[in-house]
Amino acid sequence: MGLFSRKKKNDRDSKKDEAAPDAPAAGAQSPDATEAVGETADATAAGRDAGDGASDAPDAAGDGTSEAAPEHPDAANASAGDAPSVNISMTSFQGLGSTGGEAAPAQPAQEREPAPTEQPAARPPLPGAPAAPPTQVETVPGLRDNALVRDALAALPEKPTGAQVMGVIRQMLQGHLYLRVQGDARKTLSEGGQVTFGVAKAGDKDYMMVFSSGAALRDAVKADGDTQTSAVAQPTPALVRHLLSGTFAGIIVDNYSSQRRAVLPREVVERAFDQADSELRLKSLLAQPRDADTPGKISELLAQKPPVWVAVGEVNNDAEESEQKKFGIAEARLADGTRLLQVFSHPLEVVALGRPEKAMPLAVDKIAKMLKDHPQLGGLLIDPAGPLMTLTRDELAPVIAIAE
Repeated sequence: MGLFSRKKKNDRDSKKDEAAPDAPAAGAQSPDATEAVGETADATAAGRDAGDGASDAPDAAGDGTSEAAPEHPDAANASAGDAPSVNISMTSFQGLGSTGGEAAPAQPAQEREPAPTEQPAARPPLPGAPAAPPTQVETVPGLRDNALVRDALAALPEKPTGAQVMGVIRQMLQGHLYLRVQGDARKTLSEGGQVTFGVAKAGDKDYMMVFSSGAALRDAVKADGDTQTSAVAQPTPALVRHLLSGTFAGIIVDNYSSQRRAVLPREVVERAFDQADSELRLKSLLAQPRDADTPGKISELLAQKPPVWVAVGEVNNDAEESEQKKFGIAEARLADGTRLLQVFSHPLEVVALGRPEKAMPLAVDKIAKMLKDHPQLGGLLIDPAGPLMTLTRDELAPVIAIAE
């Protein structure tokens, strides 16, 4: 995992003429009035070594080389008018992580299909994703994409809503993103030096620049033609920690990729990651390609008690209006009637469903006890907005075993 530290501006500028590997593509764009800051990485280098440095992330860079996707670190257009801008409604992030009241496990709320007419105006649903993670994980040979973020960006319209951009942040809660750095990052790091990565300036504000895929890196090289650069993969938690340790106003993702880019304000990113598992373990595992061992791996991870959430809503009943409202935890039902408790890796996963329930943190110990005490529950449905995973009671044996 990389460690970051700022350098003085005169030190940063002195690195602009460093040698670097050949570029796969070139073009022309002039980066005006931009600036680079320093970053030190312990074990993450460009290309093939970048995969090792981000090995704790499911989509960590794989078999690339430092020559695979060079690009210019002096980031995007300088003026506020040229910089990409997306307004995100902060109200779309309200009501998350509520401590709520005690939900009644024996009376889960019935699953409700998303219905746009039922959505509160202040919290529109976030974009969903396929049930299984993407299988196309490279757009440039040798560079492993963060496929969930890449695909979320590709789905953005010309003028995305706040909820649609929050959907990009939802998919950032796993995996890695790329920094574009000056020179040959592998060589610089092996010699114990610092690498400098691109920072976009908009007025008096600095934005970190990151890239979701090899294609996004290639777009940047085509835009400015700077071949004296390379790419470094970093786990998203490391990037966010660096963002919050400095004065950055936010993150720009895939800035050179036309409408397939997003500007993420610092406050929104901070809140999303503040509520997340610091290691993003569950979301990361759900994002990995599936195999026969995946259910067992997820169950074993749940037994380690990562933070999880449930969706709490009003239970439909025939009680008169004068009676006290009852609340329960949302569940899903399979075609054969099997009941599955819905569990979420982050509050945004609840928002993504566009339903009236609210996210409530619930310890895995309590979920284990619910499964133990209610044999009619057939298992769990995790992150139904996608990528999702269903686990049967048999597969959840390590979790049920921790019940008191």
